[in-house]
Amino acid sequence: MTDSATAPLKVLVYSDDVNTRQQVILALGRRPHPDLPEVEYVQVATEPVVIQNMDAGHIDLVVLDGEAVPAGGMGIAKQLKDEIYQCPPVVVLTGRPQDAWLATWSRAEAAVPHPLDPIQLAETVVGLLRARVPAPTTSA
Repeated sequence: MTDSATAPLKVLVYSDDVNTRQQVILALGRRPHPDLPEVEYVQVATEPVVIQNMDAGHIDLVVLDGEAVPAGGMGIAKQLKDEIYQCPPVVVLTGRPQDAWLATWSRAEAAVPHPLDPIQLAETVVGLLRARVPAPTTSA
């Protein structure tokens, strides 16, 4: 979890396809919502590097491509949820809307189908990131 409301949020984006990673980053932009801090992206193309980054900590949200090969995002999501205490929220990109049940099996908080709808992806990510940002305090 981020230490300060002004510190950037770190989003890990995993796919073996650079175009899919770029679609996610372009859909979300540097600041997916005015109420949130800026976002820094950690682009990852292989499962071992996902695990390495997650073990290191400091990731606020994970976007995993369920269609990636050889390691699909749903299997990685299940592994992360099983092995990491207080694992950050996970969004799985599914091959089609009917695959959402598989994302539920993987324990991902959300699923967004291919082809990616930038608005749906942004709304999903913003909803999950809001829970990661401390509410501003007001002094009386």
